Amino acid sequence: MRYLGLDLGTKTLGISISDITGTISTPLVVLKHDNNFNYLIEEIKKIIEEKKVETIVLGIPKNMNNTIGERGNMILSFKDELVKNISIPIVLEDERLTTKVAENILITADVSRKKRKKVIDKMAANVILQSYLDRKK
Repeated sequence: MRYLGLDLGTKTLGISISDITGTISTPLVVLKHDNNFNYLIEEIKKIIEEKKVETIVLGIPKNMNNTIGERGNMILSFKDELVKNISIPIVLEDERLTTKVAENILITADVSRKKRKKVIDKMAANVILQSYLDRKK
């Protein structure tokens, strides 16, 4: 079973994908957007079809006290749009601190600040998806 990990930010959508066994996540792409969910959904549909994805794992930012704030509500609206347009399961995954974890991975790998900025969102999507896959097993 193949999974797609999504990290929706205010300007970009980081996307990662699992291997066919649903064990290992790999960063895939970053899409820039202007809060145009229709554009993002069409691009996600293309990836789902091309890669034969069976489940989407969407990161939801929660506050440290486990409540959902303004950005979390934006994610829930995006999920609602995905549900209306895509017929595969969509799972929410807590994404607290995933960007920090992704940044630490890139720093450890000695990736320059300029390059980190370009890939941080798909790395965060990768951390979200890998966390889900690890917990699922």
